[in-house]
Amino acid sequence: MAGDDLPQPYDAKALAPAKKRQRSNSPSGSEQPRKLKRPGQRARITDAQREELRQRAIEREREQAAAAAQTDHQRAAINDVVRAHYNSVPERGRDWRKTDSRIKGLRSFNNWVKSCIIQKFAPDEDHTPGAFERGISSGKELLILDIGCGKGGDLGKWQQAPQTVELYVGLDPADISIDQAKERYRGMAQRDRHGGRGGRGGGPYRRPQPRLFEARFHVKDCFGETIEDIEIIRQVGFTQSNISGDRGFDVVSMMFCMHYAFETEAKARQMLKNVAGSLKKGGRFIGTIPNSDVIGERVREFNEKQKAKAEKAEDPKADEAKEDGETEEGEEKEEGEAEETAEWGNEIYRVRFPGKTPEDGIFRPPFGWKYSFFLHEAVEEVPEYVVPWEAFRALAEDYNLELQYHKSFSDIWDTEKDDPTLGPLSERMGVRERGGGELLVSPEEMEAAAFYVGFCFYKV
Repeated sequence: MAGDDLPQPYDAKALAPAKKRQRSNSPSGSEQPRKLKRPGQRARITDAQREELRQRAIEREREQAAAAAQTDHQRAAINDVVRAHYNSVPERGRDWRKTDSRIKGLRSFNNWVKSCIIQKFAPDEDHTPGAFERGISSGKELLILDIGCGKGGDLGKWQQAPQTVELYVGLDPADISIDQAKERYRGMAQRDRHGGRGGRGGGPYRRPQPRLFEARFHVKDCFGETIEDIEIIRQVGFTQSNISGDRGFDVVSMMFCMHYAFETEAKARQMLKNVAGSLKKGGRFIGTIPNSDVIGERVREFNEKQKAKAEKAEDPKADEAKEDGETEEGEEKEEGEAEETAEWGNEIYRVRFPGKTPEDGIFRPPFGWKYSFFLHEAVEEVPEYVVPWEAFRALAEDYNLELQYHKSFSDIWDTEKDDPTLGPLSERMGVRERGGGELLVSPEEMEAAAFYVGFCFYKV
């Protein structure tokens, strides 16, 4: 029937009666509590055993402390080696570098690349290109922080920056280098007072001499400690916060030195804290570092060759083919003979790893991959560290540093050599002959230059 389809009234009596819950078998509060078992013989230790365990723990702590102290000592020793090396490099003067140096082409090329990066990224977004030459001023002058300033080799480049520099602060851990940087600045100031040379070169290449900026120099390890305790840094503006502000430097420069920070993650982060803390919002972080792509590819090629040698040495057919008494490259080393490690270079430069390297050329973890670097007349087997690019880029993002530019030195040359400003600059700096002529850098020097990349990050 149709009525059967209608909703029926709720009948509570039709429900099944609730089942009684069974009582728990656990003892009630009135019963005696269950007696706990006494620990067995294995759970009991004697006073002598307890003392032995305590002594073992003390010994472990002592060993860990000794290992940590040894690590700190080794790191301090490496820092001392680097500092002592740069303090000991003689200041031979600009004339020697331009005429008698065996790597004068490489020196000129590297300086031109640094000038390119300064010319492209030092000016702020309100700067009008060519304003200085036309006598136009935006009313804004740059505040520059040069970390790893060395002997002040970039002071002249900053004086020729497209936008006028108001203040330059140079920091370096090598005290003698800082003294030489101060002396170089005093020489520039003296020439400035007496109307010394203008832009390099003469005739149509000559530029008016900009007013010399104020400069401060301090001895400081910018990778091992904060730079906030330097008064001029605090006056310009330094923040520990991730929130970018209007106070701070316009540019932080780090040329050919940042690789020392990648000894440990702590140093790399301290370096980036100092960079980001010093930059105002919109500030630029520029620099040059070894090219991890080149290093990784060289390491991968070396390991592939070593693997092929090992496989050939284990091949019984290869043993049969060898003549009596003949030795073959790749055989096991004699006892006491050093294992072959990744190494490459030419007469001008050389890179050598002291131990094993990753087979695929990818450096994981990204810190502590030490190698020795030699550059004729400049660097004598100084320990350096690989800066894996993608790891560095990701780490920089943690400090609100956004990548804007990343090119190898070879690519920078190919891109900028015909630029209306940077092309003639390469001629004035002795990189190539006048009128867009022949490159004055040897193939060996260009191979050494290809070991590096330039970069620019913006503080967001």
